[in-house]
Amino acid sequence: MKVLHQSLQQIACIADNVDPLASKRELFDLPEGVIYLDGNSLGALPKICKQRAIEVINQQWGTDLISSWNTHNWIDLPHVVGEKIAPIIGAQAGQTLCCDSISVNLFKVLSGALKMQVNRSLVLSQSDNFPTDLYMVQGLTSLVGEQHCKLKLVAEDDIAPSLNSEVAVLMLTHVNFRSGCIHDMKRLTQMAHEQGILVIWDLAHSAGAVELALDECEVDFAVGCTYKYLNGGPGAPGFIYVAKRHQRHFQQPLYGWMGHASPFAFDKHYQASPTISQNLTGTPAILSMSVLDAALSVFDNIEMRLIREKSIKLTEFFIQCLSELELNETLALSSPQDPTKRGSQISVAHKDAYAICQALIDEGVIADFRAPDILRFGFTPLYTRHIDVLNAAIRLGEIVNSRRYDQARFREKAKVT
Repeated sequence: MKVLHQSLQQIACIADNVDPLASKRELFDLPEGVIYLDGNSLGALPKICKQRAIEVINQQWGTDLISSWNTHNWIDLPHVVGEKIAPIIGAQAGQTLCCDSISVNLFKVLSGALKMQVNRSLVLSQSDNFPTDLYMVQGLTSLVGEQHCKLKLVAEDDIAPSLNSEVAVLMLTHVNFRSGCIHDMKRLTQMAHEQGILVIWDLAHSAGAVELALDECEVDFAVGCTYKYLNGGPGAPGFIYVAKRHQRHFQQPLYGWMGHASPFAFDKHYQASPTISQNLTGTPAILSMSVLDAALSVFDNIEMRLIREKSIKLTEFFIQCLSELELNETLALSSPQDPTKRGSQISVAHKDAYAICQALIDEGVIADFRAPDILRFGFTPLYTRHIDVLNAAIRLGEIVNSRRYDQARFREKAKVT
């Protein structure tokens, strides 16, 4: 076993020595002695975010007070941050806005898309889509009735065959939150358009980790969060994408004053902005959005292609480690074997996945659990090294083989799992 470890360690060291993204790790404040493989739930803290938070609180808010809306350009932050996200998701200017949460933004685009689809009301989605996406459809149905919004769920393999002239909207998450399985965005969007269907993509587990080309794929609408691979911090605001070709016809129902064509005219009658700005609602969350603005600087001067290439190398190496450490039978791979068909995570199944996850955390390896039996490892290319992957796999093997996870304390379910 020692020889095996040395062989894998050599592979890891060589890969880390030639990593073109290696210097990016220094931009993050990573706890000593911790291997963090949960960036697909909450990204690690970029060092610059601490500086920005202090600046916003002490100087912009503390000293400059309300003048900061103009002097520090608070009012334009949703656009400034949106334009920083745009190249990460493959979008040209004027189509991406940072605001609200991913769920609220999904409600906006879902409502607006259905309104654009005359005589169609069916929303098609995947049966194991992230629950909040499905809840948003159910919530809209409760408001407008099934004659205007009706949800149909199908298995992954049945999505393409279910695309027909009865469907109004296809709503999918690009990377599945449990398995990491990645959809062919271009193919499914094209197939949907051939049937007159508008498409909404949830990019929660994609943005910042895999290459995206929303404009090239002719995507209609997209939403995403910024606290995972974009490292914006807990509860960081989401983003919304509305293709420019739709903006004059698209109308979202949350008529907030910031979405008005002239918000400071204080007109009592709502007139939506004809641009992406109509998706603004209330006053932007300046503290969190300023921190996110700083966090996005870690993506400066790098191509998403390099991030994706490293992501694949990390996930492939983790699978290799599981195999050579003889863990691949005990921990069944739930992610696609083909690296081009999965996002930046590896999921394995085990009946005691929750307890194993807690035992790992106790050993300094942060992964996460998804019900009912998934142990999930997220690989953030900007700060994860191959040596981290190897050491995590070794500790995982020790825990599983010794059944250390059988301790009662590891089976006590926390409120957040």
